Amino acid sequence: MDALERIDQFVKTNPVLIFMKGTPQFPSCGFSSRTAEALKACNVPFGYVNVLADPEIFENLPRYRDWPTFPQVYVDGELIGGCDITLELLERGELQPMVEQAVQKKAENSGTAS
Repeated sequence: MDALERIDQFVKTNPVLIFMKGTPQFPSCGFSSRTAEALKACNVPFGYVNVLADPEIFENLPRYRDWPTFPQVYVDGELIGGCDITLELLERGELQPMVEQAVQKKAENSGTAS
């Protein structure tokens, strides 16, 4: 499987996903740190990919949705943007319902909703 296929699989299998430098617990850049903190503030589970640990993803992710920078946040399979956009959505109160809906939709589609 090539890098773009792997990226696509990550995006499609995680209702909320951040491609970042480092991990949510140990981010390796300020932008990734602030973006991960915004997602944590929503209190919903989210996936992450440490682009520094996978050179192929690091090289190919900017081509996936024509977004040149890291981090990149995907919700329900769609790129919502990077750090600034994610923080703006959080401040406007739009990030929380967006990620909650994506997680709920994934749970309903997998038959695990209660």
